[in-house]
Amino acid sequence: MLPAHTQGDHRIRFDWGLSGARAIVGGCDIAVVVDVLSFTTTLTVALDRGIEVLPYPWADGAAEFARDHGADLAVGRRQRQPGQVSLSPATVRDAVDIQRLVLPSPNGSSISFALADAGVTVIGASLRNAGAVAQYLAASDAVVAVIAAGERWPDGTLRPAVEDLWGAGAVLAKLDGLSLSQEARVARSAFLALDDISAQLHCCASGRELIEGGFPEDVEIAAELDVSSVVPELRKGVFTAPSP
Repeated sequence: MLPAHTQGDHRIRFDWGLSGARAIVGGCDIAVVVDVLSFTTTLTVALDRGIEVLPYPWADGAAEFARDHGADLAVGRRQRQPGQVSLSPATVRDAVDIQRLVLPSPNGSSISFALADAGVTVIGASLRNAGAVAQYLAASDAVVAVIAAGERWPDGTLRPAVEDLWGAGAVLAKLDGLSLSQEARVARSAFLALDDISAQLHCCASGRELIEGGFPEDVEIAAELDVSSVVPELRKGVFTAPSP
């Protein structure tokens, strides 16, 4: 790893995906994972309802992992049957009798799972709780890595997803006066340039993909800027809300 890629001269850093996280997390106290469509949005909806969330990669073994941890398993959106929950935040909002949920995803959940043993506190952020996360960060002296999860191209490579840039920027926009890397400043500027976050989220590639796939409510929930005060914190592999 080249020293320049670590952004080590700054208290607040920003990069993309798991490789980016590993590049900048050294020396950090907190890693903020942002996956607006939809892992961290669904995460905030779950914690708002008192449901604990266990992150897990989008891979075989999730069902066994859920059984071993006494949790329900969120299935893929298109595999969902009546009564099941999925990565869709709308299904979690409507869920009944769930206390713990394994929520796999190929991006935000996989990154959170991978960082669980990295020696940092892992926080989940979305547009829904950006202000609460920023307040949490500003109240500490922590060195922070903000990670935009991004999406995947069909060949498995990272597709930088603009909604995650905006989600990261929504957190960073409220961290005035702190030492932000140039990468973090760009993310902040991208969010501040928006004039209608809901309209832009509906028009971006990931938003259109969900709408065209029959999940417009997921985009609407993701656009609920600063409606949640929850700060999801990964403790012993489980996302919970810290006590006040």
